[in-house]
Amino acid sequence: MENTIAETNRAIAHALSTNLARLLMEVGGDFDRCVLARLHQAGYPDIRPAHQTVFANLGTGAVRVSELAERAQVTQQAMGKTLKELERRGYIVRRIDAQDKRAKAIELTDKGQTLAQYALGVQAQVRQEYAIKIGVDELDALEQQLRAALGKLRLNYLPETWVEYDAGAGITTPDQKR
Repeated sequence: MENTIAETNRAIAHALSTNLARLLMEVGGDFDRCVLARLHQAGYPDIRPAHQTVFANLGTGAVRVSELAERAQVTQQAMGKTLKELERRGYIVRRIDAQDKRAKAIELTDKGQTLAQYALGVQAQVRQEYAIKIGVDELDALEQQLRAALGKLRLNYLPETWVEYDAGAGITTPDQKR
């Protein structure tokens, strides 16, 4: 028996809307929305979702605009616009790169560091709420599986300061170093 066009379209729509990429996007998006809402409530109403992309990709130390854009998988122009907003709001500063005078190095200001530290606490709270809803063991296992997958995928745009690849164990984060 042949499917009708409507049945075929429903099957295609279902497959497109429930694939791995979409599932990961929904979980990540929900997590980010929860964090952003709390940042707004805590006195950071000027932070937008695009700004989270910068903070999530800074790594440690100064970083160039081109590196941030690559890590975030956006154009340099889009990253530059976002950085200008954050600089106007006092969260970052752009300086001449010491190794390449043509490039700009991005660093957090004291205000940016305060926001980043606060955001880490908020992320921990949201993660705890996820653990209550999903289950502690299930959430820990999900994170471990995702870290292992990232290690195996060897995504070359991730900053070395964000993750280090361990041939035997996939990924270790800086605080997990031996």
